[in-house]
Amino acid sequence: MALSSPAMRRVSLRNIASHKLRLTLTVIAVVLGTAFISGAFMFTKALSNTFDNAVATSFDGVDVVLSPGEGETGIPLAELDTLRADEKIGTVNIQSGTTVAVGDAEGNALQSGGTSAIRVWYPEGESVSVDQPIVEGNAPEGPDQVLVNQYAAEHYGLSPGDRVIVVDKQNRAELELTGIYSTDTDQASNNPAPALGMSEASYIERYTDGEQVGQVVLSAAGDQSAEDLLGYVEQTYPQFQADTGEKLAEEMSEQISQALQFVNYFLVAFGLIGLLVGTFLIANTFSMIVAQRTKEFALLRALGASRRQITVSVVFEALVVGLLGSVVGVLAGMGLVALIKAVLAATGNELTGSGLGLSWQAVVIPIVLGTVVTILSAWAPAQRAGQVQPVEAMRSTEASTSTPLTARTILGVVLTLIGIGAAMWGALNEDWSSNTRAILVGVGLVAVIIGFFFAGPALSIPVVPSVGRVIGLPFGAVGRLAATNSRRNPRRVATTAFALTLGIALVTAIGMLGQTMKTSMAEFYEDNMRSDFVLAGPTSGQFPLPAETVDEAREVDGVAELGEVYLVPLVVDGEPAQPGNPYGEAIEGDITTALPLDLKEVAPGADKDEVAHTDGEEGFFATPGLAAERGWTVGETYQLSSGPGGQTVDAPLLGTFDGTGPMVMPVIATKTTAEQFAAPGTMQLYQVAVSKTEDADADDLRAGLEDAVKQLLVVQVMDSKDLAEEMGGAIDAMLNILYGMLALAVVIAVLGIVNTLTLNVIERRQEIGMLRAVGTQRRQVRTMIILEAVAIAIFGALAGIAIGLGLGWAFLRVLAEEGLDTLSVPWALIGWMLVGSAVVGVLAALWPAASAARTAPLDAIAED
Repeated sequence: MALSSPAMRRVSLRNIASHKLRLTLTVIAVVLGTAFISGAFMFTKALSNTFDNAVATSFDGVDVVLSPGEGETGIPLAELDTLRADEKIGTVNIQSGTTVAVGDAEGNALQSGGTSAIRVWYPEGESVSVDQPIVEGNAPEGPDQVLVNQYAAEHYGLSPGDRVIVVDKQNRAELELTGIYSTDTDQASNNPAPALGMSEASYIERYTDGEQVGQVVLSAAGDQSAEDLLGYVEQTYPQFQADTGEKLAEEMSEQISQALQFVNYFLVAFGLIGLLVGTFLIANTFSMIVAQRTKEFALLRALGASRRQITVSVVFEALVVGLLGSVVGVLAGMGLVALIKAVLAATGNELTGSGLGLSWQAVVIPIVLGTVVTILSAWAPAQRAGQVQPVEAMRSTEASTSTPLTARTILGVVLTLIGIGAAMWGALNEDWSSNTRAILVGVGLVAVIIGFFFAGPALSIPVVPSVGRVIGLPFGAVGRLAATNSRRNPRRVATTAFALTLGIALVTAIGMLGQTMKTSMAEFYEDNMRSDFVLAGPTSGQFPLPAETVDEAREVDGVAELGEVYLVPLVVDGEPAQPGNPYGEAIEGDITTALPLDLKEVAPGADKDEVAHTDGEEGFFATPGLAAERGWTVGETYQLSSGPGGQTVDAPLLGTFDGTGPMVMPVIATKTTAEQFAAPGTMQLYQVAVSKTEDADADDLRAGLEDAVKQLLVVQVMDSKDLAEEMGGAIDAMLNILYGMLALAVVIAVLGIVNTLTLNVIERRQEIGMLRAVGTQRRQVRTMIILEAVAIAIFGALAGIAIGLGLGWAFLRVLAEEGLDTLSVPWALIGWMLVGSAVVGVLAALWPAASAARTAPLDAIAED
């Protein structure tokens, strides 16, 4: 009599309900992967909501925004009176702000690593947007008076009457706080960076050229709608670009959403890595469950169940597990986002108005992905379950279903050799483009990983018992028994270790990249920095050096020469200095000291040392490749400008140069030339190279420089070692984020070891009972299981380190032409990973080992 499909489904559901323990860890593997993906979508949406809320708030009450017309750089101030006299227009405000650094009267910065802003403040009733009422003190009047926002005042203990230092990209000023103002979002933002407000007349005097401003916002008079005012303004003031505040807010929100897609892709990628690692855990779990249920499946076959029904029943169990794990994963993702928001709020970075970021993508995509991955992972074990014969039900013990490893080992070795060949081909073939070489290395990596998956069982046979014997030496017979046990099921050992191998391989490769970057940076600055010190701004690059940095540094005793480096919009003969980047550089001083470069060619008869000194000279320099590409000849004159519609100047190509590094651009003009075509405010001081006199002491000069620039707030004094350490700190910060993400894969790998050992203990219940019956103590059973786990973990770590080192070497060979030519291996990281893997093995084995130790001796003769 054949069993019906509903009956088989009931059997599957009852099996799930009656074996909660052995499926719980599988569900957790699905939960971790899907929680990360769901959380990624939610967190990105929450970030977007926060920015959208900020954008919407900034345009509250704004009916129309006026921007400069085509080809114009600003709105003439003379037009403000015209707009204000128009009866159709209600209120007119200047919508401009200047990035500044703020410090107290002693020169201590009032923002940690970031910058503040100073804007026009309007009294109540005169603001187009939301009013910002004064809660203490008085309104600012003169150009030396400002307001500060309430949250910053409370955070830094500021009061009316205090003096603050305000540094912009041109000047430093000491201003008086006349009052404190509040906004609707002030407390909610939880950001202590001071936001300063100044009267309109004072702002125009201090922070504009006195002729124009960047943007103007309008409110409609009477009962006009925003669309009515927009139509009127477009007709009456065609010289401006006009749009509604609502539309601009929507466009800005769309741009923010697009920019945040990278964050989303980045986070989802790590979620997919987690699911990939989880795939092997799920497949391993179902393989063991199928092996343990051989009699059960054989009995069902004897009762009339077909092969297809058995296979479908296992797939149905996977569907239930996958669906359950994915749903729980979405809920866990919500909890993850809530936790991240709480941490951000506690550190002063609250996501105001973000909610949990729920969206259909955050729910549907993780559930579908998690369910499909679980079903695919269980497919092969389900097929094996369907192949169980009815006669298996009559056997007293489970027959081994192991098949020879020869075929899969040969396939694995072939794939591994192909992968190694492809990776080496891409790494060593320097005639190809970097993209082509990187693709080859990536293809080789995939082939090696797949090859290792197939060849892993055969490789584990000699390696894992050898590792087991080494770590088991102090434990005598128990250690030898553990080493013997670890080779009994090489497929299971290899699959269990594979998840850890993937995680360790990625960590090793990324660590190798980071270590090489830091080593290369240190060597670069040590070999190429010709000045004694460099004055530089914040590492974020959001704020240039104040213009007076040069004057302050020049007055310090022991300074022999300065090299000023500026960023400037630069177009040569109608083409940008470099594709996709409108900026070039301008230099005052010795070009070879200010930047790490060497002059290669100068005009015939000219002296290179004299040409290198650009003080008061007109002209520009370029790389030989760019000069040849554009047909420039040294000594010939070409047209330089800041862009379409800007001033132009004819200047000679003084020479070509060889140079590398993050600070060297392909076209460099002299400061004298740049000043002739750069629009006011567009030329920004980027760094100042300082060379000392022969008799000056470096430590004394450094102390003098630090004292001179202290009140400029954003200026740092650094030598080559400092620059390398700062870059190394930025690299470490980036790597720590990646390591944190990859921790997910390691957590899943730990669960894989726990799961395998737990099911292994269940499978070996009679064996463990027999050991207990012949006198093995519980402590010895626990030790045996733990040693097996440590051997498996170390095997996975060793394989991961080997793959990671190979991957890192190949990619770094490809990146050698980008300046990463000093390959460095993070031996300390590798050592810690080996130790950490052993610890992982111990932790993963604690619960299964305790469970095994509780096995009663009588179980040795119990019938399963």
